[in-house]
Amino acid sequence: MTAQPMTAPAAVDEFETRVDALRASMDRHGMAAVAAVSPESIYHLTGLDHLGYFTFTVLVIPADGRLTVITREMERPTIRAQLPELRHVTFSDGVDPAAAMAEVLAETARVGDHVGVEDGALFFPPSISSRVRTRLHDRVWHDSTALLSGLRTVKSALEIDTMVSAAAVSDTAMAAAVAAAGDGVSEAELSAAVHHAMYRAGGCQPGFAPLIRPLSMLDQEHVTWGDRPLRRGTGVFVELSGCVRRYHAPLSRTVYIGHAPEGAERAHTTALTGLHAAADALRPGVTTGQVYDAWQRATAGRELAGRPQRHHCGYLVGIGFPPSWVGGGEVLGIRPGGDVRIEPGMTFHLMSWVPGHVVSDTVLVTETGARLLTSSPRELTVVS
Repeated sequence: MTAQPMTAPAAVDEFETRVDALRASMDRHGMAAVAAVSPESIYHLTGLDHLGYFTFTVLVIPADGRLTVITREMERPTIRAQLPELRHVTFSDGVDPAAAMAEVLAETARVGDHVGVEDGALFFPPSISSRVRTRLHDRVWHDSTALLSGLRTVKSALEIDTMVSAAAVSDTAMAAAVAAAGDGVSEAELSAAVHHAMYRAGGCQPGFAPLIRPLSMLDQEHVTWGDRPLRRGTGVFVELSGCVRRYHAPLSRTVYIGHAPEGAERAHTTALTGLHAAADALRPGVTTGQVYDAWQRATAGRELAGRPQRHHCGYLVGIGFPPSWVGGGEVLGIRPGGDVRIEPGMTFHLMSWVPGHVVSDTVLVTETGARLLTSSPRELTVVS
């Protein structure tokens, strides 16, 4: 299955539908305008796909009328090419972007009006936020982070199509990592094999670099790969995601070099049992907490009462820009006591993490249950 370009007519119609849905929510909350500042929110509403988000960018959505995108001046050709129908306001280097944002908001939200901003976004510096609010101190401010991220919770048919393509890239990249692994091979060489495979398979730069490290460093959850060589009798953890049109489908596997050490088979069986238990529980109508409980029971067994809890066994995944593939600093996770209801069209990176072994896949929630999108082999993997 091939993902449609985000510039296709179907995608253009979808962007309009998403803006309409946002405006309906704004109307219910009495908001005159919402300012989206996270790359994921802006991309979801417009399709703006570039790497210029590292400088301040904001999309202003009024209750009605034309949308305005505010960027650094040098992004003008990109905006002209990708978003010709939007109004474009720029700021030059050395000029305060808060002034441009405040000026546009002043045009759409009058004194006393309610305005939503993504306070929880990584890309909204507090210094800019405070200067905007100081200029427009007579507006009523609301955090619209949950409102905007909520629009991305359930995927459309077009988004699911794209994530299926991303999952195929992930599987190709994982196969390359397993094929490259061996005694004396460095983590850097594995990373090179992964990058080469994912780009050759049609993927683009993922939001997160591959996570590759020996099992002795498994608890260092986001450490970067280095030049450490793999050695016989040890294991290596590989977590990666293909990316197609900014949509991600992560997976992880634990690979053993030469032979599996003592306890590896039991750890693998436990982790795989947990993955299947969580996937079986991931059905419309249940809560995220119930899914977590199913995973915890399957992995802990009789040791449940005394075993430390993992903080989650999965999280929502989809659109992502550097520096992550999860779409922001805080994302909906499958956590103890979680009360979010599972709906068809949600996509999760489902993780089964036990001491010394990890297996994970991206899953789609359907009307009848969970469908695994990534399909890399899940048996105990030992390479020579």
